Amino acid sequence: MAACRLCAATLERLVVDLGMSPLCESYVAAEDLNRMEPFYPLRALVCDRCWLVQVEEYVSPGEIFGEYAYFSSYSESWLTHARDYVGAAVPRLGLGPASFVVELGSNDGYLLQYVVARGIPALGIEPARNVAAAALARDVPTRVALFGRAEAAAVVAERGRADLIVGNNVLAQVSDLNDFVAGIAFLLAPDGVATLEFPHLARLLAEVQFDTIYHEHFSYFSLATAARALAAHGLRVFDVEELPTHGGSLRVFACHDGSTRWPADARVARLRDAEVDAGLERPETYDAFGERVAEVKRGLLEFLIRCRRAGERVAGYGAPGKGNTLLNYCGIRTDLVEYTVDRNPYKQGKFLPGTHIPIHAPERIAATRPDYLLILPWNLRGEIMRQMAEIRTWGGRFVTAIPAVEVHA
Repeated sequence: MAACRLCAATLERLVVDLGMSPLCESYVAAEDLNRMEPFYPLRALVCDRCWLVQVEEYVSPGEIFGEYAYFSSYSESWLTHARDYVGAAVPRLGLGPASFVVELGSNDGYLLQYVVARGIPALGIEPARNVAAAALARDVPTRVALFGRAEAAAVVAERGRADLIVGNNVLAQVSDLNDFVAGIAFLLAPDGVATLEFPHLARLLAEVQFDTIYHEHFSYFSLATAARALAAHGLRVFDVEELPTHGGSLRVFACHDGSTRWPADARVARLRDAEVDAGLERPETYDAFGERVAEVKRGLLEFLIRCRRAGERVAGYGAPGKGNTLLNYCGIRTDLVEYTVDRNPYKQGKFLPGTHIPIHAPERIAATRPDYLLILPWNLRGEIMRQMAEIRTWGGRFVTAIPAVEVHA
């Protein structure tokens, strides 16, 4: 039996079994279509002791993140989110030219570019060499490394401790959770602040966001489990914000437990109580989730089969990790979704893992005029519907599948 990556208790309670699935960011080149493609069990379990939801590890983080296909800057709304965050954090934390900001999992410099532009010393730590190269091209200082205590010690020796540590959608992608949090504690200045953003487990469960479960996401956090992970290494959550990003996320603010600069905000206790009321620490909440996931699968397949029988064409928009979980779990191939498009040139000309649905540039939509556009990154629905509004000129409509099939005019 697997052991919990936070508290080491034996994992025995299944949340959902999504079958066999390839790594969701392992896009397939045309010349590799006839080669063997590795699939691994994709099962989410919950720890009955600390309530951390997690998947089993089959591939090391180094293999997953050594080269990566996700570039944050292709989402306009995510760039706006990053710019707004920097604009609020700088005055709140009193950051300036004498400060030091570090982002963990800094991707292509999407966020730190706004810190650098303010003249504040910054450093990104990003494991994917190809993505880090894009950050360096933006003049964002970046180290290529997986973060943990050893990397934190190297940064402290070279640059000193950080006044702000940022981790946006990186906590979930950490295999050695305790080493990662220990690194944050070591790197953080005595009165410094760490902010961590992650999809909120409460929203995942309430809105059946099972497609956000994939091998590259090792853990799924509530406020309580994030606070437990931080507290295990002497860090205290003193504030939390609920965000609309990624279908509903949390941004937690943490400091050293002994720091008196950052008093606890009442929002922490309120949200903690709300999580208890929502059943996040009751086994029956997790026991019921699998059947709700299966119903989403049935609804999507019924819709796509009905379209096919009516002679209507369906294409996809986006090639995100969540889309690959959805398509592989549902067994959807090109007979139901002809192709998908993505703005990221790195993905164009390749094929989705497992399903081998081809990925084209967005111009393909206007050239083929599908009847429906299935939005795979449903968390960016508004942005995508604005960008692709042209499909309405030929009667095309948008579709999302989570938490249930919905057609948007």
